[in-house]
Amino acid sequence: MIEIREATRAQAADIAKLIMMAMTDDCCLYFCGDGHGLEDFRSMMTMLVEQEGSQYSYRNTLIAMDGDKVVGISVSYDGGRLHELRRAFIIAAKDYLDKDHSGMDDETQAGELYLDSLAVLPEYRRQGIAQRLLNATKKKADKMGLPYVGLLVDKGNPAGEALYVSAGFHHANDSWWGGHPMKHLVL
Repeated sequence: MIEIREATRAQAADIAKLIMMAMTDDCCLYFCGDGHGLEDFRSMMTMLVEQEGSQYSYRNTLIAMDGDKVVGISVSYDGGRLHELRRAFIIAAKDYLDKDHSGMDDETQAGELYLDSLAVLPEYRRQGIAQRLLNATKKKADKMGLPYVGLLVDKGNPAGEALYVSAGFHHANDSWWGGHPMKHLVL
């Protein structure tokens, strides 16, 4: 039986792995400096998930559990807090990856619960887990008093876009983020 619940710090490594799955290897490598690779990025992301003041914090994460195994994640936060929460990523990227991302474009704004990362382990897909995580994320937005959930989906990810559209999301505008053309969808 799959259970959706809030994450704990102890699950940071599993959460980081799923965030990277949501981002794709190409996107993760885009954020790395010369001479750094996916393992460096994974170490940095695990540290960011362990922190409380990071956009990737376990505190911003809902997880899908199968027994004691993390099988899916939904990482979301108040878009109005983006700059405050992103500071941890910018500092960590300089420390871990020798790369300055202080000029990064905003991917969200005030007034939305930004769904930063949604991922389900491949062997657990097509079982409704992503839909359950999306429903729990919408309830989180409601509890926070935010009128909608927003996200970016890569234009090269039609399967991801189809999932979000089937959950009720609709196209708001186009953007560019992480080196990729994106669609901003809202629910």
